[in-house]
Amino acid sequence: MPILNKDMTLCISLSARPSNNGTRFHNHLYDQLDLNWIYKAFAPTDLAQAIAGVRGLGIRGCAVSMPYKEDVMALVDELDPSAKAIDSVNTIVNTDGHLKAYNTDYTAIEQLLKTNAVPPDYSVLVQGAGGMAKATVAALRDAGFSDVTVIARNETTGRALADQYGFRWRAALDGGTADMIINVTPIGMAGGPDVDSLSFPEEAIAAATVVFDVVALPAETPLIKAARAAGKKVITGAEVATIQALEQFVLYTGVRPTDDQVRAAEAFMRAQ
Repeated sequence: MPILNKDMTLCISLSARPSNNGTRFHNHLYDQLDLNWIYKAFAPTDLAQAIAGVRGLGIRGCAVSMPYKEDVMALVDELDPSAKAIDSVNTIVNTDGHLKAYNTDYTAIEQLLKTNAVPPDYSVLVQGAGGMAKATVAALRDAGFSDVTVIARNETTGRALADQYGFRWRAALDGGTADMIINVTPIGMAGGPDVDSLSFPEEAIAAATVVFDVVALPAETPLIKAARAAGKKVITGAEVATIQALEQFVLYTGVRPTDDQVRAAEAFMRAQ
């Protein structure tokens, strides 16, 4: 990485619980590609002020994580169709003070469903109703899934999300099972109060064929560990993080790294 200098381009991430995933992934690619860029993670105390800083300081890119993916929409100038369609933002690109918002979470979920060859006739339980859940549910609908239930305690947001895509809503799991279970809540996330908790009960894991956890840190969440122990096919949040971060990198820099460069950055990210 080059020594800090006045010409260096800055990209940042905003999250209530920042991790080093994006920092390591992006900075490793900057180093491989000899770019005079740097990436830094922040936990904002005031979201509006943080976005004003992106604009006022000429920060090129800003990744947006839980719980800001919806609130940030009112603070940007333009929504790309990828964000507008699902009312959720995870990426902001600053071009001469004009802030355009995107959602690369959708792209990551879409790709992982396809590369893991998950049959669209599978029944699915999606636990959560926030910004990441919106990207997940939209990707499921667009991939042809029809038997999907959104599990969310908040009836207003949970039912609205389910209704938007023609799916069902339930307030609680209540013993429900499905072919694929997907956690899109912070349960199991490092640094949170539920870091050691299972987002789905053992019986739901046992009944599932595919277990998907979007939590990226740790890569092996309690849900993923339990699913591996039960011999289930797993899709991890670390995989989501790599794909969405790659698409962010391309939006920020205009450069698409080679597959080998991405694999090296991914390995560096996971070695922390």
